[in-house]
Amino acid sequence: MTVHQNFIGGAWTPAGNAAPNINPSDVADVVGEYARASRADAQAAIAAAKAAFPAWARSSPHERYEILKRISDEILARREELGRLLSREEGKTLADGIGEVTRAGQVFGYFAGEAVRVAGEKFASTRPGIEVDVTREPVGVVALITPWNFPIAIPAWKIAPALAYGNCVVIKPADLVPGSAWALADIIARSGLPKGVFNLVMGRGSEVGEVLLSHDDVAAISFTGSVATGRKIAQAAVTAPVMKKVQMEMGGKSPLVVLDDADLAVAVECAANGAFYQTGQRCTASTRLVVTEGIHDRFVAGLTERLKALVVDDALKPGTHVGPVVDQAQLDQDLRYIEIGKREGARLHWGGERLNRDKQGFYLQPALFVDCRNDMQIAREEIFGPVAAVIRVKDYDEALSVANDTTFGLSSGICTTSLKYATHFKRNSDAGMVNVNLPTAGVDYHVPFGGRKGSSYGPREQGHYAIEFFTTVKTSYTLA
Repeated sequence: MTVHQNFIGGAWTPAGNAAPNINPSDVADVVGEYARASRADAQAAIAAAKAAFPAWARSSPHERYEILKRISDEILARREELGRLLSREEGKTLADGIGEVTRAGQVFGYFAGEAVRVAGEKFASTRPGIEVDVTREPVGVVALITPWNFPIAIPAWKIAPALAYGNCVVIKPADLVPGSAWALADIIARSGLPKGVFNLVMGRGSEVGEVLLSHDDVAAISFTGSVATGRKIAQAAVTAPVMKKVQMEMGGKSPLVVLDDADLAVAVECAANGAFYQTGQRCTASTRLVVTEGIHDRFVAGLTERLKALVVDDALKPGTHVGPVVDQAQLDQDLRYIEIGKREGARLHWGGERLNRDKQGFYLQPALFVDCRNDMQIAREEIFGPVAAVIRVKDYDEALSVANDTTFGLSSGICTTSLKYATHFKRNSDAGMVNVNLPTAGVDYHVPFGGRKGSSYGPREQGHYAIEFFTTVKTSYTLA
């Protein structure tokens, strides 16, 4: 089987070893063999990016526009092929895979436009005869570390702004699902981008990631992943001899508040989609369902019927609503939390069983717990699987208090027909993103993405706000 290589300094580069990429819907299916970079490979990628930076930083906005637009066009033209690859390696349904690839193409198209919209400012000085200009410049070599749950969208929304604003990139995708990132790298490699501007190093965080964190020539690190890893990155960035700019997205425990006056059908669909679709493997998943007592029983009954109708099967199979968990380790973690919930006194109302299908895969029936308290582990810790906890509350005030009682603050939602409560919740929810009568797990590519507290650190991702991380500000004074 051909080994998919790393891309360093404008060339596909062999590595000393490789690892198989396994289909979680069918563990007998090997998606491909993908190289694992060494520390030396990571160092070479950084050196190539550093060498390419001076020229790329001064490239014309139109040149960057044309390259990013070509990347966008090819992604969108190949969305079905790339979506199938994504679903095959990660386990989300084919519709979701194609949707994610489409999102990646749209992101590159958006930042193609942003490349020609970088603006500066002119100020009148407080001193006579002096002009003041404020401009933005690229930060330099940027290391991008991406997770397995969105294997093309998250690389896209980090790579595209980095390139649009004139930075050079070294990306390390998740070792578990390198296929989509490799396919994206292949498209970028053929886009006309100068050698060294973009580099792909696949492999383990203990090898590649450590080099990216510690290397003096890396000016900034954008990371999406676990809280534990994020804290290590933050510490390494600020204690390095040359301190690095840091942007981190680290997870969530998003609440969906359902009030007595909610449209029941809307609330049930928001909960089912937000908590269980894409196997609950989203940092924005609404895994805490905070429900007022007047609608509680009807909501639980309605959601249970909705879950019974969900088809859990092969991600590529027509009619599948929920695919497999990504791998054995994640499945073990999900099952462990289900047992923890039972021991804590929560009642497993429906689901939570390991499932067998035609092919051997990591299938798990969505699990719905009721009689939960907000101090339980299953309501405090990010499980990252199709497991949701229903917490009964008295009224809106208690619901808001419970919703905000978390160390995370990424996304939140409320289902209500009351303008008063919807407005109050938007203003008082301790989350970076708030949804009214919508699932918590749904965002647009042209507006900022990010949260508060333990969920995020540093400038926002996506939309025009991405410029805050991928550029630095320079103030210039001129005697007129």
